[in-house]
Amino acid sequence: MIYITGDTHGQFQRIEQFCEKIKPNRNDTMIILGDAGFNYYRNWRDEFAKKKMSQLPITIFSIHGNHEVRPAAIPSYHIAEWNGGKVYIEDEYPNLLFAVDGEIYDLKGCQTLVIGGAYSVDKFYRLSRGWNWWEDEQPSPEIKAQVEHRLAERKWRVDAVLSHTVPLKYEPVEVFLPQIDQSQVDKSTEKWLDTIEERLEYKHWYAGHYHTEKKIDKLSIMFESISEFTA
Repeated sequence: MIYITGDTHGQFQRIEQFCEKIKPNRNDTMIILGDAGFNYYRNWRDEFAKKKMSQLPITIFSIHGNHEVRPAAIPSYHIAEWNGGKVYIEDEYPNLLFAVDGEIYDLKGCQTLVIGGAYSVDKFYRLSRGWNWWEDEQPSPEIKAQVEHRLAERKWRVDAVLSHTVPLKYEPVEVFLPQIDQSQVDKSTEKWLDTIEERLEYKHWYAGHYHTEKKIDKLSIMFESISEFTA
């Protein structure tokens, strides 16, 4: 089975409790829709989280969020093949996989596109306090070109999309933080996702990022809930 949940930010209790209840195995997969929290501190706290989660009887498949280092920038990761696409993996934690943006995975027959990354609305707050922030948090021009190339190869048809943020027209404005001036927020990724969504033929789109639960049209924004992945 394949399951899906929103951002965890290093708080994995709901996945641990889920595994205790469901009793999955390594052939089962839990998708985390970005900001998993495995590669944030770049010290012993990351290793502690990885060691703990690597003991769970399930495969964890994370997409890139905005509050974490890209695996490509961490020497211990290498590329492997998984379900028809490329993933980042560390040999020490073989059940903790990270998606490569622009790859299309066969998830139990669902051809599934991954587009990670987003802008951190708390960027300047973080910088002012010396907290971690990464300049490459959003998809680069190269990643965007790769996504569009792969979709062109498939005649702009997939079964499902996994992204961290959402197309601009689906932004859940009702949960925006009142202290954030939205005119200062970089929405280039959301605007680009709008152009993708308008051209793409798909059945279901999943996203995280906004720390809310919402369904609109064919899109599901997820946070703390865990659902079975379907297209």
